This record gives sequence, structure tokens and C-alpha cells, in this order.
Amino acid sequence: MGRRTGRAGRPPVVGITAYGRESGPRGMQFSLPTAYVDAVRSGGGVPVLLAPGEAEPGEALEAVDAVVFAGGGDIDPARTGGGHETNYAVDAERDDFELGLLAAALEAEVPVLAICRGLQLLNVARGGTLHAHLPDAFGDAVAHRVPPLDPTRHGVTLEAGVALARVFASGELEIESWHHQAVDRLGAGLRPAAFAPDGVVEALELEGAPFVMAVQWHPELQREPGSPQLGLFRTLADWARSRSR
Repeated sequence: MGRRTGRAGRPPVVGITAYGRESGPRGMQFSLPTAYVDAVRSGGGVPVLLAPGEAEPGEALEAVDAVVFAGGGDIDPARTGGGHETNYAVDAERDDFELGLLAAALEAEVPVLAICRGLQLLNVARGGTLHAHLPDAFGDAVAHRVPPLDPTRHGVTLEAGVALARVFASGELEIESWHHQAVDRLGAGLRPAAFAPDGVVEALELEGAPFVMAVQWHPELQREPGSPQLGLFRTLADWARSRSR
């Protein structure tokens, strides 16, 4: 099957936010796990990396039809409502770039898929706060990541009537979880779309937005044949195609 087409009949270009600057064998570098790239391709999009540091983040939208806000390190605790000793990879440059990019994407109604940190970024951008460390707030009944910093799987339940229900045939999902923070106070215009068994918010919707999907889990890690999680990336590509006609 060929890729879905975007502007001028070409496949939709999907920007993926990159991790912040870090030292590598040949100096400083930007990076991103290949799972994001592979998932976007599986969904029918052409992936391009959007690196922090743009003076005008919104200008990056001129090159893409949709944006994936990727996971990664914690948002600056000064923005989230409080920190914790387990905070890691805090990067002001990345925060500034992604908050600017998100604001521009929402204003321009560019399709957005926000994953893990991306969901948290959306909530913070709308004036919400985060639980600084989930075990402190919810205990250990559900592991949202396992020591030292590894992913794990658990179930989530979609709320009735949410937009995500159009992506998944079932209201009960097994997802790949890899986080230690999550939504505390909801941001303006947001409503929970899914929950973990312990009550942690696992997905958000933004009222009035044509296409903003935000999931706390990592759908890019569930690319096995037949996985319903790939539907998120296919749906993103479909919306990008329809918008760019």
C-alpha cells in the first residue's frame, strides 16, 4: 500500500520533536529514538526531526503537515508545579522550543500527536500542573515504569465517547508505559480521555481542537503486526492529508 498523500499529492510530512543537545563521539548532537521514526513511517508519513533552538519555533510548521511531540526528559519543575529528586534531563532550550511550537500548532490547527512528555507539555502549556513523582501520589499498585528507567505494560480504560474511541476498537487497552510524572491539575480546555487502574490520567483531549491526540503511554513502542497503537499514527497521517488538500 502506498503512503497517504499530503500537500501537492505527496505523502504528509510529520515533524517529530528531537531530544535536547547532548555530547556525542563527534561533539554535541541532537537525537531521537528510531521507534518514533519507524512508527510515523508505518502510519504513512514522512518523518523529519524538529530540533530545539529555533528563534521562531512556529516557522518550523511551514515545513510539515503534522507534529509529533516526543517523550524524553522532564519539563523544568518551575513550569510544572514542583520538582522531585528523580527529575532528569531537564532542558530549558527544549522546553522553550516545544512550548512555542505547540502554541503555534494549536493556533494554526496543525494536527498534533503528543506522547508521554508531549502530553505533559500540553497540560503545562494550558496552565495545568504535574504530579512530580507518581509513586508519591499513587503508590506502587500500578508500575508506570520499572527501575532503573525501563518501560512496562499495564491496562488503561478509555472514557466513553472520547475521540480516541474512533482509533481503537476497544475501550480497554494494554499500553507501553514509561514515565514517572503525570497530570495533576488539568489545564484549560482539557479533559481526561483515559485512565490507568490507579487513576492516573493516560490521555487528554483539547476541547474545540480539530485534531489533538495526547497519550501518556508510548504507542511507538508497540509496532508489532496488528497492534492497534499504529492506528494513532495512521490517523495522524490521514488528518494531515485532509488538512493539506
